[in-house]
Amino acid sequence: MFQPLMTWIPDTLRAHPELAIFITLAVGYWIGAVKLGSFSLGAVTGTLLTGILIGQLGIDISDQIKSIFFIMFLFAVGFGVGPQFVRGIASDGLPQAMFAVVICLLVLASVVGAAMVAGYGPGLAAGLLAGSQTISASIGIATDAMARSGLSPDQLTEQENLIPVAYAISYIFGTVGTGWILAFLGPKLLRINLADECARYEREKSIGTPSTGMNSAWHQHEIRAFRIPAGGRVAGMTIRQAEASAEGERLFIEGLRKGGKLVDPAMDIVLEPGDVVSVSGRREALVKLSNMTEEVEDRELLDIPVEAVDVLVTQKAVDGRKLIELAQESFARGVYLNAIRRGNAGLEVPVLAQTELHRGDIVRITGTKTHTDRVVEALGYADRPTSVTNMVLVGFGICIGGLLGSLILPVHGVPITLGTAGGALVAGIVLGWYRTVNPKLGNVPESTLWFMNSVGLNVFIAVVGISAGPTFVAGLQQAGFGIFFAGLFATATPMILAPLIGKYIFKFDPAINLGCCGGARTSTASVAMVGDVAKSNVPMLGYTVPYAVANTLLTLWGLVVILLIQAGPTAVTPASAATDPAAITAPAVDAPEASQ
Repeated sequence: MFQPLMTWIPDTLRAHPELAIFITLAVGYWIGAVKLGSFSLGAVTGTLLTGILIGQLGIDISDQIKSIFFIMFLFAVGFGVGPQFVRGIASDGLPQAMFAVVICLLVLASVVGAAMVAGYGPGLAAGLLAGSQTISASIGIATDAMARSGLSPDQLTEQENLIPVAYAISYIFGTVGTGWILAFLGPKLLRINLADECARYEREKSIGTPSTGMNSAWHQHEIRAFRIPAGGRVAGMTIRQAEASAEGERLFIEGLRKGGKLVDPAMDIVLEPGDVVSVSGRREALVKLSNMTEEVEDRELLDIPVEAVDVLVTQKAVDGRKLIELAQESFARGVYLNAIRRGNAGLEVPVLAQTELHRGDIVRITGTKTHTDRVVEALGYADRPTSVTNMVLVGFGICIGGLLGSLILPVHGVPITLGTAGGALVAGIVLGWYRTVNPKLGNVPESTLWFMNSVGLNVFIAVVGISAGPTFVAGLQQAGFGIFFAGLFATATPMILAPLIGKYIFKFDPAINLGCCGGARTSTASVAMVGDVAKSNVPMLGYTVPYAVANTLLTLWGLVVILLIQAGPTAVTPASAATDPAAITAPAVDAPEASQ
């Protein structure tokens, strides 16, 4: 019975390739999550290696499957980075955006230079880019570009099967090496103590913090009820005047019982002896107040529902303003600022007095519904949890972006096009940014973005791995382990130079320099390592704008690498170069399909 089972499973997977994809995803995510110390392969590499293994069974899968999931993935990437991408190009994030462009160009030069010196064809060059820079999204763009480059079907298949070989070999140092260079070599290159620099940065950005701490500027700690005595200090004052009289504290009157009845605590209502008020504020301040006046138990008055709300910042009036400034605005009355999330990765940035809010940020606030509604109106849009995705937005966005991306622009006979996937990426950027201007456009919940990002990419990678599986060993022999050293060069060169470029050319603050470097390489893991060394999340402030710009450029480099390799000196694959003249890949300009 055991033998029939061993033949039945492979036969079933060949007959139903959709099952092969799901088992590849399951095992790939499981392997990717396994940690060896602080290192893990990640879901993408785990899925690729699993796909290569399962692909040894000779499973045939339609290329349309990977195309569908890849275009969905790129739209989600663009939608997530859109606000930071546009802010970086159009506003005070411009230096960080330009830094990302410089580093991406340096990456491109390193990858293409290494590929040309080694004599790699387009497949190995594309895999070298994707692995050494851990930018898996570039594989799909490169594959699409090769399909348009004039290669024969056999040449195209050969080159596509070499991509996962180069990717798998160069990926490990691409991940580990980047983190090590930035977290441990970076501070030495900059000649700084990173923890001290981040502490200094926090002190500078905390200027203006109230003596009772930043929390007292925003934080409603608890609510207690007090009776106003005859001759009390606030008797005869309006609620506005009474709150303003609390020197050095932010105390708020949340409820009012006047004449035994609950009334709306309007700001201009006059407080009288015998009134009972519910007051919110820091516990220490309320204890002090209880020593000055009578505290009472009034469950009905204290029964004030509190909610936590995520607010998408869309209002232009608050864009770029500092937290300490916004805390003085009337709309900030009675709310607690829990956290600020920024960028596609949802990274938390420090809540400091001088921290600036940007359009596209998501701030989490807590307070009574009256107060939170006021803050929502002032900042933007309540991003309340929802499971509903606006598929009209997603469907039309991908379709229109793909149509525009499929347009071909001939340049000296070479067909230049973003392809449908590149067009979807650009459409995502535009719509992601536009939602910060008009949030009623529609919503793609974080859970949906995660699915489109993670599962979309990994289905694509699974199909790539399964399809390349039967030829992977032969490709590994053909590529040779020299590609590991090519990957080491392509990974290390930009990351060693990046901190110095940030310091001497762009004059970045040392506390955020390495965060900018990690963003310019779209390496969240490396910035997390930098944060561990710094004992602070300050480096994250330099991450988001470079990440948004680099995520777009490094993905599109998949197209550019193919164009440069094809247009460069005769490209060969290492093993066949010396013996088989037919292995020479013709430049795209000479291809008969170039005019299509």
